[in-house]
Amino acid sequence: METVHDIPARAPWSGIIRKGQTLRIEDTYGQQAIDTLFYNAIDHAERYSSQDTLRAQGAAYVTTGTAIMSNLGRVMLRVTADSAGRHDTSAGCCSCESNTVRFGHDTRFQHACRENFIVELARHGMTKRDIVPNLNFFMNVPISPNGAMTVDDGISSPGDHLELVAEMDVLCVISNCPQINNPCNGFDPTPCRVIIRG
Repeated sequence: METVHDIPARAPWSGIIRKGQTLRIEDTYGQQAIDTLFYNAIDHAERYSSQDTLRAQGAAYVTTGTAIMSNLGRVMLRVTADSAGRHDTSAGCCSCESNTVRFGHDTRFQHACRENFIVELARHGMTKRDIVPNLNFFMNVPISPNGAMTVDDGISSPGDHLELVAEMDVLCVISNCPQINNPCNGFDPTPCRVIIRG
């Protein structure tokens, strides 16, 4: 069985991936950051942990072989395929406040990932207090030898994708990054696609 979900540019989405199912996330047009959160579908208090994920694999980026860890130290999903090569989980998601600091006060009322997350989490009985450091699939965040990092131009190509196999029932929440001033999506937010198989 396969379900396909096309997520419009700048929009949020959420869905359940059952244990054993494969979640495929496609960067349809390339250079689009896809901000993502995971929660235990039964108990939302168990949720994605960027710190535990990086510590478990001893690397700064997410790619094939990465175990996506929860705040309880359990594996939520595993990355089994990745055509882009690396994904960020350090830079966080954009917000109206952070956009104001980075891009100027005239951006204060522009759409942002944090607001997308708030809207989508509300559908599942959660609030902004439930937002944790997220995964930024396809976002290019180079880290220099001295530890400095930047959000840089996207490096993904049209059709790049990654696949994750769920090791527990998970709620996946996505913000298809709407920020038009950020190079992470080429200053032009585009649609993306989610496919659930199994």
